[in-house]
Amino acid sequence: MHSAMRLLFILGSLLPNLVMADPIPPSAKRIPYQVVAPHGHTRDDPYYWLRNRENPAVISYLNEENNYTSLMLRETEDLQKDLFDEIVGRIVQDDSSVPYRENNYEYYRRYRKGDSYPLSCRRRAGTQEEEIMFDIPSMAKGHKFYRHRTGELSSNEKIVAFSTDTRGRRIYTLRFKNLVTGEILPDKLEHVTGNHAWANDNKTVFYTRQDPETLRSYQVYKHVLGSPVQDDILVFEEKDETFRCYVYKTKSGRFIVIGSSQTLSDEFLLIEADRPNDKPRVFSPRRRNLEYSIDHAGDQFLIRTNKEAPNFRLMSCPLKDTSEENWQEVIPSRDDVYLSSVEVFRDFLVVTERRNALNRIRIRNAEGQWHEVDFEEPAYSASLGVNVEMNTEILRFSFESMRIPDSTFDYNMRTREKSLLKRQKVLGGFDSANYRTERLDATAKDGTKIPISLVYHKSVRRDGTAPLYLYGYGSYGSSMSAGFRASMLSLINRGFVYAIAHVRGGQEHGRQWYEDGKLMKKKNTFTDFIDCAEHLVKEQYADTHRLFAGGGSAGGLLIGAIANMRPELFRGLIADVPFVDVVTTMLDETIPLTTFEYDEWGNPSEEEAYHYMLSYSPYDNIAAVDYPALLILAGLHDSQVQYWEPAKWAARLRHRSTGNNLLLLKTNMTAGHGGSSGRFDRFRDTALEHAFLLKLAKSK
Repeated sequence: MHSAMRLLFILGSLLPNLVMADPIPPSAKRIPYQVVAPHGHTRDDPYYWLRNRENPAVISYLNEENNYTSLMLRETEDLQKDLFDEIVGRIVQDDSSVPYRENNYEYYRRYRKGDSYPLSCRRRAGTQEEEIMFDIPSMAKGHKFYRHRTGELSSNEKIVAFSTDTRGRRIYTLRFKNLVTGEILPDKLEHVTGNHAWANDNKTVFYTRQDPETLRSYQVYKHVLGSPVQDDILVFEEKDETFRCYVYKTKSGRFIVIGSSQTLSDEFLLIEADRPNDKPRVFSPRRRNLEYSIDHAGDQFLIRTNKEAPNFRLMSCPLKDTSEENWQEVIPSRDDVYLSSVEVFRDFLVVTERRNALNRIRIRNAEGQWHEVDFEEPAYSASLGVNVEMNTEILRFSFESMRIPDSTFDYNMRTREKSLLKRQKVLGGFDSANYRTERLDATAKDGTKIPISLVYHKSVRRDGTAPLYLYGYGSYGSSMSAGFRASMLSLINRGFVYAIAHVRGGQEHGRQWYEDGKLMKKKNTFTDFIDCAEHLVKEQYADTHRLFAGGGSAGGLLIGAIANMRPELFRGLIADVPFVDVVTTMLDETIPLTTFEYDEWGNPSEEEAYHYMLSYSPYDNIAAVDYPALLILAGLHDSQVQYWEPAKWAARLRHRSTGNNLLLLKTNMTAGHGGSSGRFDRFRDTALEHAFLLKLAKSK
């Protein structure tokens, strides 16, 4: 900490009533450095030195920024505590998940009051006798960060795999527990993804390894319990750096599937789960622009694919003749419907589809008749739950809207009877009737209609006086669902309108919606968001002087881009682990995810793609203008968006911005891309974000 800042901190703690000047913001040193593209173009990057997390000066700078953020938000400390207590106070602390049936047991998670982590449990079906598989709170003790995945069970239900990450880098250790004896087996597979699948012999496990530098999942190994790890056999290696691989077992239990995928292509290999020593056979050779996924059903494979079908269709093929020329259509492609997923049962076929930016669930019975599950909200989210059993007529699914909490249903696919098993309980006097949700369309500059979902308290008047927080993402074909966020109630109950902009780059309106928001059309994502913001102001949902926006990861790129494009439009912005140094990152093949994402952003080795990416990269387009207030969040161990991207961005903004609005950088020094691992700790950042917004809204 700079001496001046240290003095101010001491004085502030000793003399809380003393009126003092604002602390001096940190100023990262500028060291000349040029980033050279393969085609010769150079860019100055004086903050490139921040990339070295082992450099004490880097850690010192990040700590200075954290201290500065604390000082500048010191007046909101009581508010942050109130917000945190509110958010946590809405949580049923001894809650548990709805059990799901798999073979002879029911599996679930439950929390004990006060615990940050759940117990992973099971009970024999038809009984209430609980078996604690993993006491995760105890396992997490002593770790600043702890992520636990209870994995797959062996076919005899006696051995369970589990993986742990204690840094937040998504580098896991895979281990095994004997549920009969309670023993943790000595087998220890380190520096892996955690992804795995069991053969049917109850001792052979297929798992994936990462490249130690890029963290690309590129190898599938076979391990036999009790054997030395060094004897594990390499089953598959993905040599194309734009692909990553994974492994799973079909729902039927008959096949081990090795998948290898990139943005535009997929390929699968099969191994009979009863014959783990067999050489894998290719399902259908990969080819550019052919995407597909597979599952097994009886005497055929079902294939969800974009083969001559931009919005995907369902096809099938015999078990022995799986190459592309043998695929036969089951469900045709439709221009207005995107086929999202397929779930196979013995007598039923279930598909999830996206139509008019909303999820739909359709069911086909053995006679070939279709029907659709009914939902009644104007904006909602619906998804399939855990459906392990094939020989059943019961479908598990979840439903929520922006005012109705997550609700778990069992649905009888034959009688069409819907049974509510559980609705997330929200404490603190929550009543969904006190809130209104709407679905709007904004008109983009090119005439495209952009959906907006929003929720607000019924007391809020639509007269242009309400503060509004607009959230967006718009990348990877990932659709933003209009789901329930209990933490947002703290803003909504204080008069905020909360809105989601379903911009291009997602897949809300099908595959073309995604295609129109990536590569050389990426700027549509940003202009759509701006058009949505302006529409909300025009329709008087928002106060022009209290319009806020936020996004995380690729959504942070969105926030960085709109900050450069329309800085005057927003009062404040929140960028969570933002991908803002686009060109430098995509030029560096040693960084995790880079090569895998050429088909999303472009390959900057190609000059046309390079200059287009450069034209919107937030870090490269900072201007000498008055930027809105910014809260930037980072994770020191983030493997997806490296901490130095938000750090460099904040440093350059400080150097070039001409205004005096708040510019705050907060780095979580113990976490990665997903933030803190405990269920309560992450809400401290939420409380900080909300306090930041409320402070700005109050200072209108």
